[in-house]
Amino acid sequence: MLFIDFYNTVLNTSFTYDELPFPITTIQVPKGRCLTDYGQVEDSLYFMNKGIVEMKIKSYMTEKIVDFFFESELFCGYTSFLDQLPTDVQITTLVDSEIEVIKRKDLIPAYEHSFEANKFGRICTEQGYIRKSNREKELLTKTAEERYNELFRSRAQYIAHIPVNKIAKYLGIHPESLSRIRNKINS
Repeated sequence: MLFIDFYNTVLNTSFTYDELPFPITTIQVPKGRCLTDYGQVEDSLYFMNKGIVEMKIKSYMTEKIVDFFFESELFCGYTSFLDQLPTDVQITTLVDSEIEVIKRKDLIPAYEHSFEANKFGRICTEQGYIRKSNREKELLTKTAEERYNELFRSRAQYIAHIPVNKIAKYLGIHPESLSRIRNKINS
């Protein structure tokens, strides 16, 4: 799915790229490239056409993976994008990726003069909040095994492209514990 398809699905419209109230650029990003670094002020909103990114945060003596983003998803260091303060997350590609980029300097003015852009921003913010809220609830109420099963059920086509140690960090467990969970599931 391309961004224009996502935009039209969210708004139930049939715009073309030329009719969008803000410009978009498409970039090819190699595996391992940092899109947003710790301490950077986020100036872009990203839409994943093809690929996978991880969002990490520094924790007391390590890094934790906050989330993974896959095809047809919007992502960025959202808090920094909104408040224009340095971000506490890092976003890195896990595979070669094709990403569409919307610059904040173009999006914010579009909210002022385009009802559709404003509505799109509101709906996407609501969806992002629901995603974050559901992730927090899962961390508080489900076991690592249940969270892994959910990840596997909803994103099986991507799991093979994510290193085991990164999946373990995302689940908040050691790689050895993830190996036991995977062995249990496969037996």
